[in-house]
Amino acid sequence: MRAPTGVIPRRALRSGDPAAIAQLVAATGFFTSEEAAIARELAEAVVAHGPASGYEFLLADGPGGLAGYACFGRIPGTEASFDLYWIVVAPHLQGQGVGRWLMALTEAAIGELGGTRLYVDTSSRPQYAPTRRFYAACGYVVAAELPDFYRPGDGKVIFLKALEQR
Repeated sequence: MRAPTGVIPRRALRSGDPAAIAQLVAATGFFTSEEAAIARELAEAVVAHGPASGYEFLLADGPGGLAGYACFGRIPGTEASFDLYWIVVAPHLQGQGVGRWLMALTEAAIGELGGTRLYVDTSSRPQYAPTRRFYAACGYVVAAELPDFYRPGDGKVIFLKALEQR
């Protein structure tokens, strides 16, 4: 899949990326301050420990800075299953193909790491309906729903996609 105009991919995190990631997550208006702190912590773990952290990142740099990113990793105790922990696109770039491009790059990277299944969790709140439609449009199916998982009235929806063998 071709990169959106003006967007350049990279894998290596830089020292300033954890703060930029937290700002990007907060800018979407979808996540709590606790969730933004978690996103930052995962990036800090990679900066500090590299592959030993268990997390992988794909970043999308745009003309104005960080355009989006994805964070994923192998699920401990599984042979070839991965979790997509985060996929976030700058609000002004949403709907322009950056998310689909990041998802395609993420799936390819997981395939190169021997992954065969990718799981994605999201909220069941109405605010997340576009997110759920995005995953479905990318070929993901609902594998499970856990009512009231995050808080009363906010369930967890788990999507799954079987990846092509590489």
